[in-house]
Amino acid sequence: MPRRLITSLAAASLIFGYQILARAAPPPGADPDLAPWFRSLHLPNTNQSCCDQADCRTVQYRIMNGHFQAFIGGEFARWQNPPFAWVDVPDNSVLHRHDNPTGEGVACWAGMRIICFVEGTGA
Repeated sequence: MPRRLITSLAAASLIFGYQILARAAPPPGADPDLAPWFRSLHLPNTNQSCCDQADCRTVQYRIMNGHFQAFIGGEFARWQNPPFAWVDVPDNSVLHRHDNPTGEGVACWAGMRIICFVEGTGA
C-alpha cells in the first residue's frame, strides 16, 4: 500500500475516533435537566465547551497545599486506564462558578489531565 494512502487512512481514523470521543455521553442515570449546565462549562480563556472536549463528571475533591485535587476513577470509564488516584487540578483549569447544581465537585477529564473543574457548593 502506498505510504500516502496509509498516512491518509491513519489520519482519518484519528479524526473520526477523536470526534466520537469528543461527544461524551452522560453517565447512566444522569439527570437530563443538568445537561444545559454541563454544556455551559467552557475552557478558561476560550469559548470551547469543556464537555465537548472531555468527559465531565461529579468527583470527590480536596484542597492540598492551597490547590484542588480531584479523585479520578471509575466514573471516567470511557477513558482507558483512569488513574484511580488523586490528581492535581491545574490552577488555570478551575472555573470560578457558584451555580453548580450538583452540589459536588465537577471535573472534566481529557486524555490524562483535568481541563475544567468546578468546586462543589454543598447544595
